[in-house]
Amino acid sequence: MAKEQTQIRERQKTTIREPRRFKVIIYNDDFTTMEFVVMILIQVFLKTEEDANALMLQVHHSDKAVVGIYSYDIAVSKARKATNMAREQGYPLRLTVEPEQE
Repeated sequence: MAKEQTQIRERQKTTIREPRRFKVIIYNDDFTTMEFVVMILIQVFLKTEEDANALMLQVHHSDKAVVGIYSYDIAVSKARKATNMAREQGYPLRLTVEPEQE
């Protein structure tokens, strides 16, 4: 008698979840000019002029504001770019990257 060959394949469930997102926070200081902050928001974070002005005023009045929520690499890259631009101009502008609450 010939032997029957059977193959049993088990299915494995793989759960895929969305990557964690991070927020970039900009902080108020007494030395960085409002015009420079608006320029950073437009050039680095791609905000419209109206959005940039509104965010700049929010930072000015409440000491900090979230300027964007991105994947980790993009958030760090944008924060680093903005910080480097500020240092080149002699401003102590501070930005941080924090995980978004789930």
